[in-house]
Amino acid sequence: MLSEQENELLTRTGPGTPMGELMRRYWIPALLSEEIPEPDCPPVQVRLLGEALVAFRDSKGRIGLFDEHCSHRGTSLFYGRNEDCGLRCIYHGWKYDVEGNVLETPAEPPDSNLKHKVRHKAYPCREAAGIVFTYMGPKEKMPLLPEYPWTKLPADHTFVIKSFQECNYLQGLEGDCDSSHISYLHSSNHDLYKQDRVPTLIAEETDFGVRMVAIRKGGPENNYIRITNFLMPLTGHVSAKSNRVHCWAPIDDTHSWKYSLSFGSEGRPLSEDEKLSLKKEVGPDYKKLRNIHNHYLQDRRGQENKTYTGIEGFLAQDSCVTESMGVICDRTREHLGKSDTTVIAIRKFLLKAVRSLQEGQEPPCLIRDPEKIFRRPVSTGAMLPSDASWRQLLGQVS
Repeated sequence: MLSEQENELLTRTGPGTPMGELMRRYWIPALLSEEIPEPDCPPVQVRLLGEALVAFRDSKGRIGLFDEHCSHRGTSLFYGRNEDCGLRCIYHGWKYDVEGNVLETPAEPPDSNLKHKVRHKAYPCREAAGIVFTYMGPKEKMPLLPEYPWTKLPADHTFVIKSFQECNYLQGLEGDCDSSHISYLHSSNHDLYKQDRVPTLIAEETDFGVRMVAIRKGGPENNYIRITNFLMPLTGHVSAKSNRVHCWAPIDDTHSWKYSLSFGSEGRPLSEDEKLSLKKEVGPDYKKLRNIHNHYLQDRRGQENKTYTGIEGFLAQDSCVTESMGVICDRTREHLGKSDTTVIAIRKFLLKAVRSLQEGQEPPCLIRDPEKIFRRPVSTGAMLPSDASWRQLLGQVS
């Protein structure tokens, strides 16, 4: 279990908190590209790490993300006019570019230099795989945006959607780092995992975060190996029918967005069925159709004779167990065992990272060298002879 102080340290991400400062040193998801699909489209409200923000795409297609409230008198810029390469406040016409520069203060006298004295808080943005990433930390500390295999694929090879999670980000992230639960929570979908419900778990640190290995007996002479990854600071990389990446973005301390990105393996486009498996669980407002308010539409009869949970869909199943812990899980009440080996490793990794930043050290896994920008974590599941090393699945990737 964690102490109360450690739990607070890991779960609080607002401005000025230690974990919040750590998260702000990395590129993190802010919204989907489809939410601002074209130049001069309406802006959208974004809440991230406890900050109220607004995002827009200007006339040249550039993305701006900045403080929602106008630097003049505090009116929400969500209601502003997106026009001529800037977002204009509807109260007095102040206009900002994507970098937060004040372009115009039309209610001021012609000789006023007020606009040169004000800089609106703005965060840089980059797009990759249908997601808009932002960096919210000190400008002089900004790292390079990592390039993973799925960020370089054609558009028809990827599909991404987000879903509203009514709990702290860490609960969802820990679920991605827990291979033991698959034998139970998702057991109706994973017959292979029923053969050995007590896997051997291994965790090791890498240059991208933590590699996690689950080894199950697959027969008298074979083991089934599942390799997944935690990518610093908010991403779980898992293997399914298609490769899957889950990014957990804290809205505030009690809510988060889950970005679910699927991408075709071996150079193939995603099928419509693979896309539908994500789309069918989320409404147009990105809220889950099966959620805590309707008890995830659990079917008790189905639980008796069809599925382990009586809940349909991976998203709803995972959300049920993480959201029902409470909006911020009290980890002082836990009783952890061998099945929690990888979850414990992730917590230790994050605690070490946030404490090192508090001590003035560089956080882990940041990229400063362009030659090291591309990273290829391996997420897979395969049968191997029982005397073979799981490292064979990594191939040439260290």
